[in-house]
Amino acid sequence: MKRALTGMVLFVLCVIAAAGESIQPLTFAQAADLAVRSSAELRSEYRGLQIRENAWMLGFRNYLPRLNLSAQENDRLQRIGPDSFIKNYSIGMDQLLWDGGRLLMSRRLERMELNIMHSRIDRMGDDIAEAALYAYRSVLSARAILAIRETALAALAAQLFILEKELELGLALPLDYFEAQLALTEARMEIISLESDIAEMEKQFAEMLGLETLPLLAETIDIRRSALLPGAQASVALAEDKNPELAEARFSIAIRQAEYTFASRSWLPAVRFHGSFSLSGQQYPLTRHTWSAGLSIEFAGPWLHNTMHAQAGWEARHDRTAIVQNNATPAPDPAASMGRRQAKLLLDLEKENYDLAFERTGRFALRALERCRLADRRRSLAVEAIEIAISRYRLEEIRLSLGEITRLELIQAYITWTEREIAAVESAIALMDAERELERLLDLKPGELAAFARANISNGGTL
Repeated sequence: MKRALTGMVLFVLCVIAAAGESIQPLTFAQAADLAVRSSAELRSEYRGLQIRENAWMLGFRNYLPRLNLSAQENDRLQRIGPDSFIKNYSIGMDQLLWDGGRLLMSRRLERMELNIMHSRIDRMGDDIAEAALYAYRSVLSARAILAIRETALAALAAQLFILEKELELGLALPLDYFEAQLALTEARMEIISLESDIAEMEKQFAEMLGLETLPLLAETIDIRRSALLPGAQASVALAEDKNPELAEARFSIAIRQAEYTFASRSWLPAVRFHGSFSLSGQQYPLTRHTWSAGLSIEFAGPWLHNTMHAQAGWEARHDRTAIVQNNATPAPDPAASMGRRQAKLLLDLEKENYDLAFERTGRFALRALERCRLADRRRSLAVEAIEIAISRYRLEEIRLSLGEITRLELIQAYITWTEREIAAVESAIALMDAERELERLLDLKPGELAAFARANISNGGTL
């Protein structure tokens, strides 16, 4: 019996331990990753990109020879003359030998466009992650404010009870009692409204994460946490190096440069090799065979389109063939001669835009850093305001005991204390928002700003 009871206890402890391991509190980074992995739209975009990348890989076929297989049987029955039953089987090959690098450049352009598309989808994922982080912070803020208001409600209820007894003893005015009762009612209404908002926020947050219920949240709001920020020079350098928008702008410049190079090489000829072999005859086995081989050189310019073709072959046993042909089309597309100038103009414009974006990114980094410092200063002042409100409340308690103020004034002092605590929570959330904005600008993951700041300090940087 004891062994069975011991085994049962161990089983229950194992189940509890397994449940504790399976339900892990959710951090900022985990919430962002879960939201990204739960996005059906993002998965669809990545699948579409994968299809286009597979198509690009199959485009390598353009470097390989093109084969043409043909089988033909031509039967002719004539009223006058002999009948004919001709059978013909042939194979032909067309191979690009050189096109001035246009095919290679075209594939490079396609690869760059795929890279840009991948970058944009990654940014789409970043936006989804940011929405999840914003929802996370909103839930934290609402829960913290609810806890403050519930504590305040209990304190106000206790003060109202005392005020009611004082009213019965004639030590308080009915007007003060009704004012206090109104303040208590408003506090209850605010709590009910806040609970409704929290339930809706938690539901939306869980849906964003692809979960039925919201798990435990590991992050908390610490109103006394001071921001650890990197130096201005390190922030600007990292933003200019890692900023996603600048990275995409560099890709755009590379694409424009490739387009300009492609347009500059449009006058170069394309050289192709052609070959064929065929068997024909009246009956099997086929005894007549022919083969041919040749080269073609094509100039496809806006002012002249010229194709030169030379071919030699062998028919039957003793016959030889040779063909030399040239086709020219003057001024097929004169407007295309402006393509190179237009490509150069777009390249210069892209470089100018990049220079402006590069300079703007540095300014944005400094502004984001300054916003973090101001938000941290505001948080510090909000904490100081709480200390002042607490000191004032303690003083009002002494004044109430001396009969200098009424209990209603003490309740109002406590309400002020509560408002200062709520303002401190909002200031702490504003600091977290500012820090995350700076992290995005520096292409850092959630929570990596402090580690980057410590690394900057250890390397001799300044705050």
